[in-house]
Amino acid sequence: MSKRSTLVLIAALACSGVSTAQPVRLYDDKGAPPFKVLKEGENPPLDAYDNFVIGPKYVPAPERKKTDGVPEGKVEQFLIDSKETKLFNPGIARKEFGKVDPKNPKTLIVETHPIDYKRAITVYIPAQYKEGTEAPFMVVHDGPGPNKNPNLGMKTILDNLIAQKRIPPIIVIAIANGGGDAQGHERGKEYDNMNGDYATYIEDEVLPRVEKNCKVKLTKDPDGRAAMGNSSGGSAALIMAWFRNDLYHRVLTTSGTFVNQAWPFDPKYPDGAWGFHETLIPNEPKKSLRIFLSVGDKDLLNPNVMRDDMHDWVKANHHMAKVLKDKGYEYQYLFCRGAGHSVGNAQSQFLPHAIEWVWKGYPAKAGK
Repeated sequence: MSKRSTLVLIAALACSGVSTAQPVRLYDDKGAPPFKVLKEGENPPLDAYDNFVIGPKYVPAPERKKTDGVPEGKVEQFLIDSKETKLFNPGIARKEFGKVDPKNPKTLIVETHPIDYKRAITVYIPAQYKEGTEAPFMVVHDGPGPNKNPNLGMKTILDNLIAQKRIPPIIVIAIANGGGDAQGHERGKEYDNMNGDYATYIEDEVLPRVEKNCKVKLTKDPDGRAAMGNSSGGSAALIMAWFRNDLYHRVLTTSGTFVNQAWPFDPKYPDGAWGFHETLIPNEPKKSLRIFLSVGDKDLLNPNVMRDDMHDWVKANHHMAKVLKDKGYEYQYLFCRGAGHSVGNAQSQFLPHAIEWVWKGYPAKAGK
């Protein structure tokens, strides 16, 4: 079967609701940006702004192991009831995926109903934090749910990177989503829509509660603020930094959903997050952004019922790398062989590097 025939079959099955394996893409496929292929277990240089291939075999990062003598940060968790907030109250949910709008195939008609929800906020505070001082921080999307012993998988990595002075002593705020996924669900409303609403929600509803409940102070300096996420959480991280560049300058994404998922339809951004690489980044003035991207060679290709040719995660991330390079942004892009959506096996190797890369240059030297 030809490559074209395979993709047609995958599209047909995906539209019928049948689960399908994702096609494997090659780093030198037509339309891919130029890549540098790294050796097994190797991560890119910290000073590089370019595209790199890693895998398919991965070497777990040594920063994932606890080290004797390294001070351990603490993790705290609290809940936010949607009924006690101003924004995103109430939440939304759907029963069915939705139907293509006959007047506009780029969007769906979805029936939703209101919901109340409780959002867990999990906070890592480094051992080096000095009470009363303002700390840089990183927001992480899709944080863990309520748990007596909340699991923040990055804790050991953060302990080690901070102790080795490879990153500043950052506070990490992992924010659970409001539930569901994509069009018609609260997570989709928060993460996929092209506006600054979710960044404003975090600023007004989440961060003051973090400061109060965890007895910390958070910096107002956008260069000392990062946003990190996977899939739609990745697009949410860039959406926050793009539309509220006064609040965030640093972005870390894995399998970023830079595709057309925004709902309800907004004529100002008719292609959703696909518009980042189609129009926004190429055509708008360069912003203060430092962006890490990664995608798997078996990442999502989901034509779905919309048939809009804007639901290919690999193609979207390839396009992102191209326009970021053309515009002169500080970016780094990893194409992860042998990895599917979320690139979990590849993250075991590159996540400490990615965190260090994103925070490189902070704090800025005097005079800069």
